[in-house]
Amino acid sequence: MSSDQLAPLVADLHLLTVLAATRSFTETARRLGLSKASASMRISELERSAGVLLVRRTTRSVGLTEAGQQLVNDMQPAFRRISESYSAARDLAGTPRGLIRLTAPVALGRQHLAPRIASFLQQFPDIQIELDLTDRFVNLANEGFDLAIRHTNTPPETHVAWVLCETRSWLAASPHYLARRGTPSHPAELTTHDCLLYLRDSHAGSWTFARPDTGTGTGKGKGRMAGAEVERVGVTVAGSLKANNSEVLRDALLAGLGIGLLPDFSLSPALGTEGQAPLVQVLPEWQVQGFFGERIYALRPWSAQVPKAVQCLVEHLRQSFAGGFAAMLKNPLGG
Repeated sequence: MSSDQLAPLVADLHLLTVLAATRSFTETARRLGLSKASASMRISELERSAGVLLVRRTTRSVGLTEAGQQLVNDMQPAFRRISESYSAARDLAGTPRGLIRLTAPVALGRQHLAPRIASFLQQFPDIQIELDLTDRFVNLANEGFDLAIRHTNTPPETHVAWVLCETRSWLAASPHYLARRGTPSHPAELTTHDCLLYLRDSHAGSWTFARPDTGTGTGKGKGRMAGAEVERVGVTVAGSLKANNSEVLRDALLAGLGIGLLPDFSLSPALGTEGQAPLVQVLPEWQVQGFFGERIYALRPWSAQVPKAVQCLVEHLRQSFAGGFAAMLKNPLGG
């Protein structure tokens, strides 16, 4: 097929690669600014032109045939290079512009990211942001996102990762709950308490804590933390509520339903000191180990060229998140 014959099909071929990633005509149409009927019709026309079935359609799902998958596998690198080259050419104009598709956890996005995006867009009026808030770990490449904000200990090696700030997990409860059920003095006592759990995997009901060991032994359960001998304790906990959103769990803590383990960015509006705030820290001498990530990252699938708009957003977030969340936790509301 000559280039003249191929040119009218390029847009439909690109549509096929997007459909391969989304597995949904509805999502593909939304991403490309088309109607669902138009997207479906263009795929049908592409199949007629190719003389082979490319997409399997059922009432519940959309998949590719062997021919469709082979075509997509061959085209994706080319479309990726075209996108990178076009972004590089636009960046030569000097003014950052274009659409950034961004995903972030719900609590972090609502409480801390949204205000920073507002100030960013005021500074860069030629940039548009499409923000998707979800606590699900999104596959950036397959779902067409330019950037993700995530808290993790180990960012994927296939991604570029920029550190935005440190974060930590806190064990918290309301003074009302602690007055009613007592305040635990050791992690082992949590087995007798109502614990509110972050629902994510089979490890949701297992919490691990560490603290500097004041003893002299080095027996079982001892390890190294910040260069000092530590005591480690693992406990299995349970309660009446599990949720995959930290704001839901925070509200349950405020209602006095139990003790919860949450990231500092979600607790910062409610956690204080000396009982002056609706929530107080539990077991403050113990450090939670490995449940939520210890750093907030901006993540992007590796590519040779990072669009200038994305670079500007990352730098804006690095500067505005530089102080972390620790300072917020020192000042209770109304204090």
